[in-house]
Amino acid sequence: MAKFNKKKSGDLPAISTASLPDIVFMLLFFFMVATTMRDTTLKIENKLPFADQVEKLDKKDLVMYIYIGKPQEAFQGQYGKESRIQLNDKFADLSEIKAFIAAERASKREELVPFLTVALKVDEGANMGLVGDVKQELRKENALKINYTTRKGEVTGNTKN
Repeated sequence: MAKFNKKKSGDLPAISTASLPDIVFMLLFFFMVATTMRDTTLKIENKLPFADQVEKLDKKDLVMYIYIGKPQEAFQGQYGKESRIQLNDKFADLSEIKAFIAAERASKREELVPFLTVALKVDEGANMGLVGDVKQELRKENALKINYTTRKGEVTGNTKN
C-alpha cells in the first residue's frame, strides 16, 4: 500500500502578482478620466441661495460663470466689504463684462455661440443693485440666456431678458 503525505498546515500558497500592474494602470486611467480640475479660484464669499425648482444644464462647456458676492476676508483689505464681481480668477468692474463675453464667444466655435449661457453665481447676501447692473450689461451684449446657480450646484429655470 502507498503512503500519503499530509500537507503541512499553515503554509499559504504564494499570491500571484502578475495582474497587479494591470490593476494599477486601470485605476490610474480611471482617475485621469474621471477627475476634473477646478477652473476658477473663488475670491468672493459665495453662499448660494436655495431653490425648490431646479433644472440641470446639459453642456457645462457652453457656460460662462459670473460670480457676485463680498470679497473673502483675505481680500477685504484691498477690495473692501461691498459686493464685487469676479470673472474667472480676478475681480472686475461692470465695464469689463463686455470684454469677458466677447472673449468667451471668440473661444468657442461659431456654431456653438448661440448656445452659450451665462450662469450667475450670486451670494445670497449680495447687493441686488449690482446684480441688476450686471444683467443690464449682459443685455447690451445680447447675452440673453441667463441662469442662476443654486446651493446644490444646479441651475434654476432659464430666463430670457
